[in-house]
Parts: sequence; structure tokens; C-alpha cells
Amino acid sequence: MTPPPPDSALLLAWYDRHSRVLPWRGTAGRPDPYRVWLSEVMLQQTTVAAVGPRYTRFLARFPDVQALAAAGWEEVAEEWAGLGYYARARNLHAGAKALVAQGFPSTEAGLRAIPGIGPYTAAAVAAIAFDAPVVPADGNVERVAARIFRVETPLPAAKKRLAELAQGWMAQPAARARPGDFAQALFDLGATICTPRNPACALCPWRQGCAAHAAGVQAELPRKTPKAARPTRHGVHFLLADPAGRILVRRRPAKGLLGGMLEVPGTPWRAAPWDPADALAHAPLPGLAWQPLPGEARHGFTHFELRMTLLAARLPGDAEPPGFAWMEPASARAAMPSVMHRLLDLAKSG
Repeated sequence: MTPPPPDSALLLAWYDRHSRVLPWRGTAGRPDPYRVWLSEVMLQQTTVAAVGPRYTRFLARFPDVQALAAAGWEEVAEEWAGLGYYARARNLHAGAKALVAQGFPSTEAGLRAIPGIGPYTAAAVAAIAFDAPVVPADGNVERVAARIFRVETPLPAAKKRLAELAQGWMAQPAARARPGDFAQALFDLGATICTPRNPACALCPWRQGCAAHAAGVQAELPRKTPKAARPTRHGVHFLLADPAGRILVRRRPAKGLLGGMLEVPGTPWRAAPWDPADALAHAPLPGLAWQPLPGEARHGFTHFELRMTLLAARLPGDAEPPGFAWMEPASARAAMPSVMHRLLDLAKSG
């Protein structure tokens, strides 16, 4: 039998005293939906500490949804470089164009109809920006719900049940009167008190109503299904410099992993290590004296581990092969995803 939920008024009173000061939270009045949407997209798979300065910088360049929609993809990709999960940036850009064409919907269903806005983001924007009576269930909210109601089913199988339990708080008058604040109070509780490890239960406003705390199993929840070992993929990349010290770069295809981002050109990433002769067939220019640099660059993606080796050469002239471009190393690095930073670091150390 599911225990009754603790009082939402207790959490809101705690939030009024202890809410985090974050750059995307308005100080008065209703929050700007564009800023709420941007923060939620940035925060997916990225920490608050990492997002804070990047959010401010992104807003300075694209202060509203009209500015973002009017920007070219290359500008957006450059500003997103280093934040990871680059499909988020593509979806953000596509969503901005749709929002300019039709306006910002104020309902969860309306937001879900926008290209690139998924169920969680739609719920978060609807609740925070428009006070819709919905509880967006991110990892923090799932963890709080798993402990409050002592849900033993492991994630990800428990996701639907946890979302339903969290949404049940909207039946309480206090939560329904302040949906946006209540959602952010749950976020803050999970981020600062009900943390993944060593939860600070003594400071929790819901301690008395927490079934996991009563049973002494709060640190064990939520349970998670063990993840399968990630496979390894291999790649060889080619760092070509011209007499002025610029490096040759290219833009990846719009669709697929790191779509539309700049890269140091190289082979496809595959399960089998590359034979040197096969790898050289992918070099940007034939016939150059490519020299292997010592060491290996590694990068972890969600579904695989990547190992890359680097070959370097210097071009006597400044010929620019079709599909490639020369860039100053610092400018190229700033516009590249972090996986490419690993290669550039390898070149420095070599």
C-alpha cells in the first residue's frame, strides 16, 4: 500500500527560506518562458555548476527566442561547444524557429507539439513559466519520490510509477496554488538535501513523512538496474597545419552524433582498431608525410568509449580541400566539442 504523501506546504515553506539563487530564476513576476526553456535544455545531462556561466553567455548572444531563431546553425553550435549532448542544441534551434512562427504555448500539450521539446521539458516549462499544475519528473524528483514512497522497483522500470506519485502532489491545495515554485522546490530538495549519496535527512522538511527514512533504507533508493559495459570504438584523426599555423577542420553531417559540429577530420569510429593503411585512405589530403603522435585520446559517450590516435602533418602551401576550412587553433578549439579537445590536448603533449 502506498503511504500518504507528505504535506506540500512543508516543502514550500522550506523552499521560501532555502531556495537556490540561480541565473534562470526570476526575482519577481512570472519567469520568461524562453529563459526557463533554455535552462531546462542546458541542465539535461549537465551540472548546475557547469551550466551557470554558459547560460549567461548564451543569453548575451541570443537574448530572446527571436534572436536564437534568426541565428545560423554555425553560431549556435559554436556557443554550445563543450556542453555535450549536441542534439539538444539542434532541437533548441529548431524549436526556436517553430516558436517564433506560432508563439509560446502555455500548456504542456502545446509545448510538446513544438519540435524538439520532449515530455519532461514541456512539463518543466509549463509548470515554472505558466504555473500549469504538473510536476516535471527529472532525476532529482524521481529520487525524492522513490524515497518518500519507498519504491523498491529499480530504475528505469520505476520511472512511470515515480512520475505518477510525484504528480499526486498536485492534488494538494498548497502545491496546486504554486506549481512552478513546487516543481523548483522538489528540484532543490533533491539537489541539496535528498542527494544521491549521504542524504541530509536531518535537514529535510519531509523527514517525518519519508517511508524510506522510517525504514532506514534511504541511501539504498532509488535502486538501479546495472548498466551493461559500454563497448569501445576506435578512430584515427588527422591534424594538418598550414605555414601560418592554422589547422584544417570540417563540419560533421547535420544528422547523427555531434551533428553539425566542427571536428579534426578523421576516420569513422568503429569497433575494430584501424590498420594504418586503411586509416590513411580517410586523410584529408593524399601523399603527405603523416607522423603518428604518441599517446591516445579517450572520451566517454553515453553508449560507448572512444579511443583515438592522432597523425600530424604540415602542408607547404595553403591549399584548402573541398569541404574543409583553415582555422586558428584557439578559434577551432572554442567551436569544437570536448571530444575534439582531447585530440588537441594530445597534439600539445606530443
